[in-house]
Amino acid sequence: MQLAGPHVFGPPKDRDAAIAVLREAVSTGINHIDTSDFYGPHVTNQIIREALHPYPRDLTIVTKVGAKRGNDGSWIMDTSPDFLKESVHDNLRNLGLDVLPVVNLRVGGVSAPDDSSIEAPLTVLAELQRQGLIQHLGLSNVSAKQFDEAKPIASIVCVQNYYNVAHREDEAMLRKLAGEKGAYVPFFPLGGFSPLQSSTLNDAAAAVGQTPLAVALAWLLQHSPNILLIPGTSSVEHLRQNIATASLHLPDEVVSSLDGLATKT
Repeated sequence: MQLAGPHVFGPPKDRDAAIAVLREAVSTGINHIDTSDFYGPHVTNQIIREALHPYPRDLTIVTKVGAKRGNDGSWIMDTSPDFLKESVHDNLRNLGLDVLPVVNLRVGGVSAPDDSSIEAPLTVLAELQRQGLIQHLGLSNVSAKQFDEAKPIASIVCVQNYYNVAHREDEAMLRKLAGEKGAYVPFFPLGGFSPLQSSTLNDAAAAVGQTPLAVALAWLLQHSPNILLIPGTSSVEHLRQNIATASLHLPDEVVSSLDGLATKT
């Protein structure tokens, strides 16, 4: 998301810097890139292609469909059959791929899912999967009811929902996926902390000599083995800081204090 222009719209201020971030990520062993053709729109995928194509064999590019951008930069949900098909072909073209490794169906509002049926749009993507244009399917911003509705239609390999150390309303979904060996990908992994929660996080960070954001990411990695992180960045320096959290082990007392954040208001 951070590789397009302001508010994820238009080109970045420094295209060379965006390319450098992607190349640095892959060179350090990152093999999971989260994107969408509605970032820009088209801009981020075109930068990914310029920076990394031909792609390393072990690189998994995960994209999303189900939304588009207005001329004013607005976000418009659209899961109509024709638009979903168009979106898949846009992603293929702009990424320079014959098959998309993973496509997430994005539904719901900005951060919260609803319980509206996803049968029709997911059926469209499942047909594109049968045609060989998509390898795996995932869901983004979905409820437990929608996840269960998806099962007879397609195998779901990942769910991308709003979740972080302070906002754990989706804990049941996380645990459900862990039991089914599915990946859980929290979006907004660093967002929405109250002053009290921030104070607790600051204290935890001071205890281990790290930044609060690093500790919040490390907590996610320790919380469940099926969590995959997608913290955004537009700079190589920040990318390296994010990567360093993978080797940060939080002591039990720090984990315990952070576990209590979800019950504080």
